[in-house]
Amino acid sequence: MEIRKLDADEQPPMELLLAADPMQKMIEAYLQRGQCFVARLHNRIIGVYVLLPTRPETIEIVNVAVSKDEQGKGTGKRLVNHAKKQAKSLGFKTIEIGTGNSSTGQLALYQKCGFRITGIDKNFFIRHYKEKIFENGIQAVDMIRLSQDL
Repeated sequence: MEIRKLDADEQPPMELLLAADPMQKMIEAYLQRGQCFVARLHNRIIGVYVLLPTRPETIEIVNVAVSKDEQGKGTGKRLVNHAKKQAKSLGFKTIEIGTGNSSTGQLALYQKCGFRITGIDKNFFIRHYKEKIFENGIQAVDMIRLSQDL
């Protein structure tokens, strides 16, 4: 598997990005301000993440997604660790990530990758999304914020 920055003339893998964030307008906004990276296996994009500078010395992973057929094979962990290395090489001191209260697998993954829970943005998904989002039989209501020093 190869992970690389998406070239400026390449289209981002919108179907994958929408799997992690169902609001296309929001994805398009952070793609304009951030950097998109893709994971390829056998000439097929199987994963994606987007890094977005948010504050001086702080960057956020705003979208991480792995194709369904590649989930559970360590691809998500490799993407998150690649994002951390990339952020550090760009001179950032802190990396952040957020996920829904219903995203139990993602919460476990991010903590296994060294992130610590730093806060809860209450009602985030109620304020920012028109449609209700459900995962694991739980409604996504709050954004769980995590961060890590690089």
